[in-house]
Amino acid sequence: MIVRPRSNGIVLLYALRGSVLPVIAPRLALIFAIACATVAAHQLWPDKFFVVSPAPFTLLGLGVSIFLGFRNNACYERWWEGRKQWGALLATSRALLRDIVTLLPDGQNAQKRRAAARVSVFAHALRDQLRGSDQLSARDWLPAGGQARLSGRRNRASLVQELQAEEFAALYRAGDLSDILLNRLCTHLDDMTAIHAACERLRSTPLPFAYSLMLHRSVWLFCLLLPFGMVDTLSLATPLLSLVLAYAFLGLDALGEDLEEPFARTDNALPLDSIVRAIEIAAAEALGEPPPEPLLAHDFVLL
Repeated sequence: MIVRPRSNGIVLLYALRGSVLPVIAPRLALIFAIACATVAAHQLWPDKFFVVSPAPFTLLGLGVSIFLGFRNNACYERWWEGRKQWGALLATSRALLRDIVTLLPDGQNAQKRRAAARVSVFAHALRDQLRGSDQLSARDWLPAGGQARLSGRRNRASLVQELQAEEFAALYRAGDLSDILLNRLCTHLDDMTAIHAACERLRSTPLPFAYSLMLHRSVWLFCLLLPFGMVDTLSLATPLLSLVLAYAFLGLDALGEDLEEPFARTDNALPLDSIVRAIEIAAAEALGEPPPEPLLAHDFVLL
């Protein structure tokens, strides 16, 4: 996620980090080249050049801009929904850690550490699953033998919750935990499972492909044909205005694609690594251990 201090308008004009300009620069170069070729052809063969009225482009541009607005709103809603789910995971993890430390039997420090470690492992496993990674990045939090057991499962986040529930149930059967306290602890696990399911829903259900494809083609059609509708009126200024309009339309299209995948590793995706580190810090502090340092933005990007 891009994290930049508030800047004035002049700084925003030339800021590239976090901008979609590097992504769409080749497309803009193509549009500019076509516009220059159109102007050259119009200057060389004015009588034979096919001139298009600007009126259809006005209507097409209006329709495309409305569709882009709808799509970008939907993409941002996906991004914001993912952020709310991970914010809820951070809050639920802290509540579970608090109850682990205060409600589990006294003198069970090893058991408390295992339970607290699983909270961190769950966050690591969920992030890796959402990013399509097979690695297990929570090695420092795993007890002996835990890594081998997790490595054999596809849905590691669910396995972590199963192990957590098994340990709480064992305490209940041993008489070390009342049914009221067991229900309280399991409520946190249920909340984390609901967050897990919501994140999987976001990852596995993108926007309808046909809608995105139609909008993408409409944007390209508008940008490619735009010089033919403006060259008779603007003449030599056609490439410049074509470039400005193409930047707006192609930029919004690229930004929508970026926000549609909130769990990816792009600059504008959610800072999952930072949230996972915040859960690690909460787990370490709950156990009275030295916490790791929080992640900071590097080159304006918070991972």
